[in-house]
Amino acid sequence: MQREVDVIVLGAGPVGENIADRVRAAGLEVVIVEHELVGGECSYWACVPSKVLLRSAAALRAAKRVPGAAEAVTGDLDVEAVLRRRDYWVSDWSDDGAVSWLDDAGIGLERGHGRLDGPRRVVVSRDGSGSDDAVTLVARHAVVVATGSDPVVPPIPGLAEASPWTSREATSVERPPRRLAIIGGGVVACEMATVFAGFGTEVVVLARSGLLGNMEPFVGDAVTAGLRGLGATVRTGVQTTGVERTDAGDVVLTLDDGSTVVADEVLVATGRKPRTDAIGLETVGLEPGDWLRVDDGLQVEGLDASEAGDDGQWLYAAGDVNHRALLTHQGKYQGRAVGDLVAARATGHPIDLSSWGVHAATADHSAVPQVVFAEPEAVAVGLTEAQATKAGRTVRTVEVSMTSASGAGILADGYEGHAKLVVDEELGTVIGATFTGQDVSELLHAATVAIVGEVPVERLWHAVPAFPTMSEVWLRLLESYGRPEARA
Repeated sequence: MQREVDVIVLGAGPVGENIADRVRAAGLEVVIVEHELVGGECSYWACVPSKVLLRSAAALRAAKRVPGAAEAVTGDLDVEAVLRRRDYWVSDWSDDGAVSWLDDAGIGLERGHGRLDGPRRVVVSRDGSGSDDAVTLVARHAVVVATGSDPVVPPIPGLAEASPWTSREATSVERPPRRLAIIGGGVVACEMATVFAGFGTEVVVLARSGLLGNMEPFVGDAVTAGLRGLGATVRTGVQTTGVERTDAGDVVLTLDDGSTVVADEVLVATGRKPRTDAIGLETVGLEPGDWLRVDDGLQVEGLDASEAGDDGQWLYAAGDVNHRALLTHQGKYQGRAVGDLVAARATGHPIDLSSWGVHAATADHSAVPQVVFAEPEAVAVGLTEAQATKAGRTVRTVEVSMTSASGAGILADGYEGHAKLVVDEELGTVIGATFTGQDVSELLHAATVAIVGEVPVERLWHAVPAFPTMSEVWLRLLESYGRPEARA
C-alpha cells in the first residue's frame, strides 16, 4: 500500500511531536512513524522517570536541613511509594494519552519501523523486516528524522554477556538492587548514583576521569563530595577491563589497577549513539549508524547528488541524531524550528533564517542550558572558562559562594554551593554561567536569558533580584565583577 502525505516524521518522541505539531498547525498533512511508545525515550525511560525517582529523596534531604521540619521527619524514604509515583508519571508505560493527543491534533500515526527508500519515500513495516505488511509513505514536501539516540555499551570483555543495565533498566527498576556498580562519570551516571544511593543501595561509581568533566571543575568536585556524603563510593581515574556475571548472579568488575568490585547489577553510562543504523540512510547516499550533519536550517547535508531529489530540500534532522545538543529541551527547540521551516517552504512563505535557522544553530552551541539533578544540583549554560579561552575569547571570570545570598542560608542550614560567571570583556556580556547547590536549577533560566539576549553586564545591574532569594547571588557576582569606573 502506498499513499502520499505532506510531511513524514521518523520518531514520535518529544522532538517528533513538536515537529508534527508545528507542521499540522500550518495546515499540512503529517504522519509520524514510531515502533515503540509515542512520547519517546524522555517520557518513559529518561527525563521524566529519572527526575521523579530523584525528587522524593531530594525533598527528604531538604526537609532535614531545616530545623523544625527536620524534627518532623521521623521515617525513612518509602521506596515503594517512589516507584508507584514513577509509574504514574510514565502512565504505566502506556501511550494511550499520547496517541489521543495525536488524534486530537490531526496528526497521523503509523506504527512500525520506518526506513528511507530513496528521496521522500519511507517504508513502514510492523516487524522491521520490510515484509508484506509494509506501508510506503511518499512525502510531498519533507521527511524529518527525529529517531533519537541509544546508550553505548563499550567493548569491555564480558560486559555484554553480563546483561548490563542501561538508563532504561535503571529508570524502570521494579526493585532496587542491594549493590550497584556504575561505569561512567557523566550526567546519567551521577543522577542514577544519586537515585540509588537515596534508595539505600550500595553504589560504586567507576569513572576514567573526574565526574562531569564537560562542566567547570568545581562541579565535579561538588558532586563527588555530595555522592560520598550519601554513602556512595566514587572512584575516579580507573578503567574497567573485564566483567563477569557469576553462577550466583553477582557481577564482578575487574579494574586496571588489579582491584575488583562486586555488585548485583552494573549500569553502563558511557555515552550515546544515534539511532540511524536501520533507517535506510544508504538509499540516499548516507552512512548507516552515523550522526546526521545538518546546516543552519537543520537540513541534512551530504546527500548523494543523484539521490537528493528535485531540489534537495526534503530531508531534515532534529534532536539527538544531529549531535548538536543531546538534551530534550534543545531537541524540542530544534523541532519547533524545523517544523516552521518545513511549513514555510511548503506553503511558499519567505524563510527568515535569522529568526530560526541560524539562531537555532548558534543557540545549540553557545547557550545550551543543562541541569544535573545530582547531590547537589549542578547547572550550566554557555561556555566554561576553558571553552571560552580555547575559542580565543578575551574573558574575565567571577566566582562567589552561594551563601553570599541570604536566600541560600534561609533555604537550608549548612547550605553549600558555588556560582561562576564567564564574561566576554570585548562584548561586555555574560557568555557562561555555572551554579551548584540545592535548588539552583531555578537560577538557570535567568542566566540563559542573559546569554541568549546578549544583555550587557551594565544592564544586569538594573535587573534587581528580590530579597531574600537565592537570585541575589547575581548581585554578589556583579559586585565581584565591579562597575567599569571601579575597575578602571
